[in-house]
Amino acid sequence: MSNVSIDPTEYDASFGDYFALLKPRVMSLVVFTALVGLLAAPSSLHPVEAFSAVLFIAIGAGASGALNMWWDADIDAVMKRTVGRPIPSGRVTPDAALSIGTALSGLSVVMLGLATNWHAAGWLAFTIFFYVVIYSMWLKRSTPQNIVIGGAAGAFPPLVGWVAATGSISVEAVLMFAIIFMWTPPHFWALALFTRMDYDDAKVPMLTVTHGRPSARKHIFVYSILLTVLAIAAGFTAIGGPLYLAVALVCSFILMRDALKIMRRDDDAAEADNYAVEKSFFKFSLWYLFALFMAILIGALTAQWGLGGWT
Repeated sequence: MSNVSIDPTEYDASFGDYFALLKPRVMSLVVFTALVGLLAAPSSLHPVEAFSAVLFIAIGAGASGALNMWWDADIDAVMKRTVGRPIPSGRVTPDAALSIGTALSGLSVVMLGLATNWHAAGWLAFTIFFYVVIYSMWLKRSTPQNIVIGGAAGAFPPLVGWVAATGSISVEAVLMFAIIFMWTPPHFWALALFTRMDYDDAKVPMLTVTHGRPSARKHIFVYSILLTVLAIAAGFTAIGGPLYLAVALVCSFILMRDALKIMRRDDDAAEADNYAVEKSFFKFSLWYLFALFMAILIGALTAQWGLGGWT
């Protein structure tokens, strides 16, 4: 829990500092996947309703980020990757982050319910609870499975978008959730391979710390196989199509190729080239997820405009 104290006389936050609390880079991924889930759904919303739904899902994601930064301020302060965040750097007080996160959480859930339906609002509320309480407060500091189970929080947005449009859950919504859920562990384990000392210093039980890098390399490969199966399987559902299937096959081939390279490497080889393969895998995995969801989005839009789709 956050135990970072800030002298109020030195407190001088700007709008940019408050915005940084919302983790805008993470929020951009949430906005994109939620939008895909909403537009890929068989039911459509009025443009104003659709915009409102994505906006309030984004605000909910930002609220989660602020509450996560409030809770994790102590470990953020000792990790090189996070020491510059608003709270550990002294630009925003923990109390301010808690207030902002709590207020935006309530606002996003209520407004999403009013703008679309309360089923979607309930899923958004659960997503915020899962990320802040289940992941941040419990799993992150207690088990090397933190990113496996906790990854569900980042996988909910397309499902929430789908429910906002339809009021119900379907196989396609679950598949989009499952793809992100299975993508999260290898993506973050690749990051952990070349930032392990950060997690050591912060005493976060990441897999690379508790079981070592060789175990993490094997897990990356196994989870990449499972991700590939899910990604290709989605091509044969209503959210798939020729374009999506082609993208999934090509991107999954590259992902598996690089995951195999990672599994076959040892620490000496990795250190010799400054973890070049691991860093490449980490960056490509972002493009991988973007490409899959962009293909879903293009397929959905072309089908709506009568230009094609899976038949």
